[in-house]
Amino acid sequence: MNQIAQPTQHFNNYRKIISLADQDWQNAESGRIAGLNVEVQSPNVLVDQYGRTLHHFCTTSYLGLDYHPALLDGAMMTLWETGTLRVANSKNRSRLAILDQYETQLSELFGASCLSALSCSAASAGILPLLASGALTGNRPPLMVFDKQAHYSMNHLKAACADETEVITCPHNDMDFLEDACKRRGNVAYVTDGAYSMGGMADLDSLLYLKQRYGLFLYLDDSHALSTVGTGGMGLVRSRIHAVDERILIVASLAKSFGASGGLAMFGNERHKTLVQRYGGPTNWSQSLNSAAIGAGMASIRLHRSQEFHALQERLQANIRFFDSLIRTEQYASPMAIRLVRCGEAALATRLAVELADLGYFTSAVFFPVVPQDKAAIRITLRADMEPEVIRSFCERLTDLLVANGRDICS
Repeated sequence: MNQIAQPTQHFNNYRKIISLADQDWQNAESGRIAGLNVEVQSPNVLVDQYGRTLHHFCTTSYLGLDYHPALLDGAMMTLWETGTLRVANSKNRSRLAILDQYETQLSELFGASCLSALSCSAASAGILPLLASGALTGNRPPLMVFDKQAHYSMNHLKAACADETEVITCPHNDMDFLEDACKRRGNVAYVTDGAYSMGGMADLDSLLYLKQRYGLFLYLDDSHALSTVGTGGMGLVRSRIHAVDERILIVASLAKSFGASGGLAMFGNERHKTLVQRYGGPTNWSQSLNSAAIGAGMASIRLHRSQEFHALQERLQANIRFFDSLIRTEQYASPMAIRLVRCGEAALATRLAVELADLGYFTSAVFFPVVPQDKAAIRITLRADMEPEVIRSFCERLTDLLVANGRDICS
């Protein structure tokens, strides 16, 4: 019997991606702005294998907690007290008792039923196909709508979701498109970020309106906002909703501003959490969070409840405002710590990043497929523990390079 060929490359086309991007990656490695092996000289200062001392301007630890003594102590003490890195079991069979305690503390901190994962990407890999199947929407598979700029950790799962239901892509933050989908289909799940990794934020006002009016299911990755903003580090999304319910699911990284390791998912429905624990693949396989990660996370929770934490949030915002006073980007006045300096061509972004690194400032040259073709940029991220004079000197060097290349974006 003849087999009917299944369509391929409907959502991913890795051969094309590689053909378009590989030379740019090669140029980045040749220019010594990728593939670096670094040692930490001091907080926010790295030394690479070429002997360069680099101020770290492409970090995602926006509050600087990855160097905080309390988190380091928490990691080491918990490792020794537990006597092992982990229990080599799937989590739905057995797990360290301290992991259960940690998830309880996370649930109390964020006001939701929290489940930990090895990473936020692992959480999405386990949850999104289940969501597509209808397991979290009354056994009615929803129309899965992915925002065009949703993070790759979610977008690359379109093919797996399409094995369960219809998947479409929404133009970035196009709420009219999304409302039309809700009107036509009724049962819709929207997948996007709270704060985007390349700058900008979701239109939460409109999303909450669509949720209230049409029952839109919201799947939101708040990795770049968790801890960074919100009372007690609640992030963008959790700060905006009275309670997490069965039509919203928030995932986030615990390895960025939170300062520890791994990821989490926030549920408003215990049945949904149980389904993910049992059938969520990467969320319950044997490589669970180790005891050092748990200890660091518990220390971070304690810090989140302190006055010091609030002061760190305020210092980050002060550094963001200071940067914006020196260089104006599309992200001007955003509370998020990400700024993009548009370059257009990948070659220019790479050249600028190479020159900055040789001057002692490590940034990211971002190009396709991280950003659309011809929209390459220098990606800059700020931290609470950056000294203003370092930010000023960086902005002066960057401005000089931009002017030399016929681009002047100074305010």
